[in-house]
Amino acid sequence: MRLSHITAVILSAAFALSAAETPLRIAVVDSKAIFDGFKGTKEAQEKYDKQVASWEQDVADKQKELATLKEKFEKQSLMLSEEKKKDLQTQFMAKQADLQKLVQSLYGKDGRVIKKNEEFTGPIIQKVRAVAQLVAKAEGYDLVLDKASGSVFYVSREDLEITQKVLDRLNSDYIGANPVAPKSDSASTKTPVAKPAKP
Repeated sequence: MRLSHITAVILSAAFALSAAETPLRIAVVDSKAIFDGFKGTKEAQEKYDKQVASWEQDVADKQKELATLKEKFEKQSLMLSEEKKKDLQTQFMAKQADLQKLVQSLYGKDGRVIKKNEEFTGPIIQKVRAVAQLVAKAEGYDLVLDKASGSVFYVSREDLEITQKVLDRLNSDYIGANPVAPKSDSASTKTPVAKPAKP
């Protein structure tokens, strides 16, 4: 399960649009390319995959217990008393209910898999947004459009594209598991970037 699948729409809406001035300067970014190319995304993906693999192993273990119990019942049913049969059936039903409850808690609506995805991607989304705003302000753009949202069908000027600048800035500021806040530009930067709200 890829983090980028769940976050593509969130990232597409995450860029704040500055108030228009005359003349309006417009830049273009590809939030999916930034998200996929950011060093922090790979690290978050590895942690996410490790946690999900652990949960999937729990599910597999419970499925194995059920299969073993069913096999035992089928092999010994002719030799078991009615009381023992009922006992094994009760155990099987209880384990089956536990398995269904675990699967629902992991993959159901608002399950742990979705929450863990949000936990890992949320800080990345905020950082991408903050750096995109920082780069746009430093370059003097008034409006940033996102290719990943499908709102841009054609761009005739390559100088409007700031995706690589945002990605380079993100990766240059990134230091492993503890990403630093975006560094402010030189004194020529007029306005500091405010801490972004959650998208």
